[in-house]
Amino acid sequence: MGSLNSSTGSAGGHGAAAAAPARHTDSLSAKPTGYGLPCSNCKTYYGADLAACPVCKNRQRVSAMEPLASFSPAEQLPDPEQLEEERERFLRDFNSQVVAAPLPSESATPAMHCNRQENHLSAPVPATICQECFDRLQERVDVLEAATHMDLREAAQIVYDAVWADPSDPSKTYQNAAQALLTELRRRSGITPIFGQLQPPMN
Repeated sequence: MGSLNSSTGSAGGHGAAAAAPARHTDSLSAKPTGYGLPCSNCKTYYGADLAACPVCKNRQRVSAMEPLASFSPAEQLPDPEQLEEERERFLRDFNSQVVAAPLPSESATPAMHCNRQENHLSAPVPATICQECFDRLQERVDVLEAATHMDLREAAQIVYDAVWADPSDPSKTYQNAAQALLTELRRRSGITPIFGQLQPPMN
């Protein structure tokens, strides 16, 4: 009895050992399913183990022997002459729309107010000259103002030189001094010299 049991047990052990490699071999043989050829209807790639397309239920795949459709760049590109005609037509339409569009009226344009707000505290006033003209006038005013700030010693020297430049006629001493001083002021301020005597305005 003891020998029978031992033999049976040893046989059972060999059977279990033999079954284990079989299961291991089955797990190695099971490989993931790849994708087959795409569907001939919707061109969807689906698993090779499926009998029909999961999207459109079509059972026909693209044939592996079917040649790919040839691509001809000349057939896909538009005709250059046709492109030129479309371009010309677009330019004509665009130009006609620009000509037909009415110009904005001057009344619709908001008036530009003077930016010297310190001179118009009560209400804004429309500007009568442009900024460029104002800047030019301001430069001239600055030059004239600088000329009036002549140093007292410089003015006295100009008068002294004018008085003693021609002492032959004492009656013209003050006139020569005034003329020399005015000439120097005009030179410094950039005023164009005027030939002849200026007449005072008539009242």
